[in-house]
Amino acid sequence: MADLDKLVRKNVKALVPYSCARDEFRGRDGIFLDANENPFGDQNRYPDPYQRELKAAISKIKGVPEENIFLGNGSDEIIDLCFRIFCNPGIDKALTFTPTYGMYEVSASINDVKVIKIPLNESFQIDMEKTEPFLSDKNLKLIFICSPNNPTSNSINYSDVEYIISKTGGIVVIDEAYIDFSEKPSFMKLMGKYRNLILMQTFSKAFGLASVRIGMAFSDPEIIKYFNKLKPPYNISTINQKAALSKLGKTDEYRKQVKKIKDERDRLAGILKELSITEIVYPSDANFLLVKVRDADFIYNTLIDKRIIVRNRSSVIGNCLRITVGKPSENNQLINELKSISI
Repeated sequence: MADLDKLVRKNVKALVPYSCARDEFRGRDGIFLDANENPFGDQNRYPDPYQRELKAAISKIKGVPEENIFLGNGSDEIIDLCFRIFCNPGIDKALTFTPTYGMYEVSASINDVKVIKIPLNESFQIDMEKTEPFLSDKNLKLIFICSPNNPTSNSINYSDVEYIISKTGGIVVIDEAYIDFSEKPSFMKLMGKYRNLILMQTFSKAFGLASVRIGMAFSDPEIIKYFNKLKPPYNISTINQKAALSKLGKTDEYRKQVKKIKDERDRLAGILKELSITEIVYPSDANFLLVKVRDADFIYNTLIDKRIIVRNRSSVIGNCLRITVGKPSENNQLINELKSISI
């Protein structure tokens, strides 16, 4: 089991964080003359630096205590903070399973951390035989697992992930950005079992708030304390906090939209399988499909000419397009254009 105290960088443990005005006074009523704010306007006050109202709402929905929740300016901020908290630049390492979300490697490069990249097997699952030798590396501080994975769209085997968490001496970060679209279980139930687990979710996908930029991290309270210690004092605006709170108050709408997307995903997958240009439509637990086609570059550019934009992932998986599930009318336009392509 990982020792959190030994994993955190010494300078981070010794850091005295910036103390903002709202750290000293947390009330809502009064004459505020403490933060050098403009006294005029509707958006003149700094936001709650710890998003207490929003965390309380998330706590009720997710069934996780507030002290186990951190909110970042998108999940990308959370990823970056993981490197800054646990990895000594030029010394420590991170591990990813490729192909996967590119920001893990970008953040590693920014923080001067070497990345070990282990390719997923033919089923887009973790190759445990190749992974096992790295788990005992004392300088391996972070392991990133995206499940459901981007761009492969599948969930990662539950028992393999738990084995890695139990055997590594580092931190395992599980990115569940697409979990709402999956029938597979979340790794949330492992939260109380392993202190070295950080679970990320987001408001960008199922909640439809990509422009609001709020990522969620769930972890041991000690890890959450370090996130709060290193983050900028006001990392999420009041406007964005209110937008997320409003969405959480409309859970029926959220569930209906998720169901519509899943239904459209299945319909779209069924039609794509019948097209002459399609070779494989991979099973999806996400709100997108990974599709292997005969000539991805040609099809991608043909769709661009029709102002239909998909993602060409041929650089990481040969001749594959990643197609986000849109509205029924948008999906129908895509289908019609693809049917007209002959190769």
